[in-house]
Amino acid sequence: MFTTTGSRGLDKAPLSKGLLLVLSGLTVVLNLLPQYNHLFTYSLQAITLQHQVWRLVCGRLICLDLKDTFCNSLLIYNFRILERRFGSRKFASFLFGTWVLTALVDFLLSEAFHYLFDYQVSELPAGLLGPVFSLFVPFYSSIPKVPVTQLLGQISITNKSLVYIVGLQLLTSSPFMWLVALSGLVSGKLYHGNALGVQRLLFVPRWLSRVGAFVLEPLFSGPPPPNEPPLGMGATLDIQRQQRMDLHDQQVLLAQFHQARRNHRPPQNGLMNWNRFFPSLRHRGQNLPPEPQPHPSPQQLHPTPTAPPLVNTPVAEEQVARLMEMGFSRIDVQDALRASNNDINVATNFLLQHLG
Repeated sequence: MFTTTGSRGLDKAPLSKGLLLVLSGLTVVLNLLPQYNHLFTYSLQAITLQHQVWRLVCGRLICLDLKDTFCNSLLIYNFRILERRFGSRKFASFLFGTWVLTALVDFLLSEAFHYLFDYQVSELPAGLLGPVFSLFVPFYSSIPKVPVTQLLGQISITNKSLVYIVGLQLLTSSPFMWLVALSGLVSGKLYHGNALGVQRLLFVPRWLSRVGAFVLEPLFSGPPPPNEPPLGMGATLDIQRQQRMDLHDQQVLLAQFHQARRNHRPPQNGLMNWNRFFPSLRHRGQNLPPEPQPHPSPQQLHPTPTAPPLVNTPVAEEQVARLMEMGFSRIDVQDALRASNNDINVATNFLLQHLG
């Protein structure tokens, strides 16, 4: 309800799924074997004084605290929308680039804190926290904010509120988490803005991306969710009737969209394939299909409705601009809004899920 990541789970986000499974699993293993925790602490003092450079890798991958792991996993799960939006290779390049940058910014911020307050920061929270905080930068600038509801009539709740609340919870989980968060935000701004050409220096090579797609993607990619709800598989008559109503609404909405395409312009090459269903949208006042017989035929189970006359409702330019900020073309945004009766939530979810 409060996020724009849709209901497609981890479909088309194999890297996010891999990070969730691997990092969470390693955290559980380390909590079962606490005698090895000292090898994965992110100790700045051990790195500078004892030259244990390997801690820059081990201490910045696995969370030792279960609460940090839980919040970090929730953020990775919600940020999977960025992997769909940018692609797995660009998403991996962003994580790798900010992971390298945060190693440098961590030391700069700790030295600045020591210089200003005469306090030496000897240890920071362990785990893949800096790159995850850096993902707030593209999430804030690339994902549009859609109002969902209001709390007490004054506080606006948007589709991104839950992500910020989880980030705030992670920020307050340990004393120096704020330093890791600030390091991640600075590194994310530097990489997202391509300061000093860091995107050309810190990236995942194409050959490595292909190897990862060939080896890891079959392990972490799952089947896409079904487009249609199953009809009649052990459900009650009320549930079956509701499923048929939802399917009928989807077909009506799709027919309306094709009608809008025919009315406004001829088909053009290079446009995206709209031959998919929108999420369920209730059209009040429309006639529902008749009740099925005891042994309905396939034509009765999947009727092809005729689109009702489509009113040429003007599209709000503000909504068009907000959706175009994500990189979608003006034509696709206008057609999505017309087909969804200017419902920006439906149009946003469809564009993000099928084009993100």
